[in-house]
Amino acid sequence: MASLTTIQPPAGQTPVRPSRRGRRDRPGIKGLRRSLRRHWTLYLLMVVPLVWFVVFKYIPMSNAVLAFKSYNVIKGIWGSPWVGWQNFDLFFHNPVFWTLVKNTFVLSLYTVAASFPIAIILALALNEVRNGIFKRSVQLVTYAPYFISTVVVVSMTILVLSPRLGIVNEGLGFFGVPSIDFLGNPDYFRHIYVWSDVWQTTGYSAVIYLAALAGIDPALHEAAKVDGAGRLRRILHVDLPGIMPTAVIILVLAVGNIMAIGFEKAFLLQNPLNLSQSEIIATYVYKTGLLNADFSGATAVGLFNSVINLALLLMVNTIAKRITGNGLWS
Repeated sequence: MASLTTIQPPAGQTPVRPSRRGRRDRPGIKGLRRSLRRHWTLYLLMVVPLVWFVVFKYIPMSNAVLAFKSYNVIKGIWGSPWVGWQNFDLFFHNPVFWTLVKNTFVLSLYTVAASFPIAIILALALNEVRNGIFKRSVQLVTYAPYFISTVVVVSMTILVLSPRLGIVNEGLGFFGVPSIDFLGNPDYFRHIYVWSDVWQTTGYSAVIYLAALAGIDPALHEAAKVDGAGRLRRILHVDLPGIMPTAVIILVLAVGNIMAIGFEKAFLLQNPLNLSQSEIIATYVYKTGLLNADFSGATAVGLFNSVINLALLLMVNTIAKRITGNGLWS
């Protein structure tokens, strides 16, 4: 056999046959066994999250077949009759289809465009602060809103912007400006949603960039100072390139979820007056699937949304990889 062929050695040396055991224990397998023996406690810690992902993420994926069926409660998911692409066709020909896609895309893109640079600016500013007490105070004030429930944030927003008792309209009235119904005007909905989200999440996002800034070699800053670079130039030529890999990954993930914008805040801020801009795919799925009990249609809409997110993720990751050399899969 070819595997037992004698290897011809240089002149004057004894022929050597390949070891059967050596062929069985390839370097990769031997390395894995050695790693398992040495770090078995770490692999054991991985079991629980892996089981969680399998049970609550991957197994439920099989139920996505409901999008291609006409769900019958008695027959169950797998016993319900197949209808092919009918649920998708109904959604694509729904008069509100393009409105839902537009509202979801614009709202999510607005959120990414506003929150992404502000978090970086906050992290760069905090990194330059030398007063420890002031720095920690700012971090606390900006980080604390992240732990506030979405329901509480929406309640605060409604109270602040109330036409009758809201502090904003009280301030406008002091200057003689008539009261404005912010939540009743569709044109204000996106701004309210996005900037309340920026207020709530910027501090948390900045922590990630602060961690990346802490990993930059101080010798680079010292060399820049020797070359006469001021603070702004050090930020532009040392800090920003240092956090660029982290920023690219966060941006890719944010764009990859651009169609999966949160349901809770949009639904809680929604009312019949601003429905033309507040109705997004997530709220439509809730109303179609749970309120109208159209589980097959809601699953089809959700699956469509997930496919769009996956396509955006792969596209943006490819572009980022080519432009910056950094991506999710290096």
